[in-house]
Amino acid sequence: MSAQNYEFFNSLIDDLSEIITKVKNPIEILEVGAKEFVSDLSKLSRPYSQIKKSGYTHLVDTFAYVIKDKEIEVGWQKYYGRMVEEGTKLTPPQPHLVPTYEKNQNKYYEKMIEKIYN
Repeated sequence: MSAQNYEFFNSLIDDLSEIITKVKNPIEILEVGAKEFVSDLSKLSRPYSQIKKSGYTHLVDTFAYVIKDKEIEVGWQKYYGRMVEEGTKLTPPQPHLVPTYEKNQNKYYEKMIEKIYN
């Protein structure tokens, strides 16, 4: 290995050490990305619904994140959210969660990195 390769690894070790000392609680960092993701999901258009009963909440209004153990899960607060996203035998998929994430994932990563360094 050349001296240049050793310099690269030493630089990488220094950078990782700095990140480790700054990130005491990784859940706080992940939560920044999850909040931004839920915010983007809540801005999705709400397709017309024929349900008019009182107390009805549109599926788009139920997006939330939950902290479980050392993980953050983003999803719906309605049981049928996954059925809408992935479809069923009787209905076609209407994806909204996955495309929103894929479209904006760099923004979420940047927000989390910004949290680490601020």
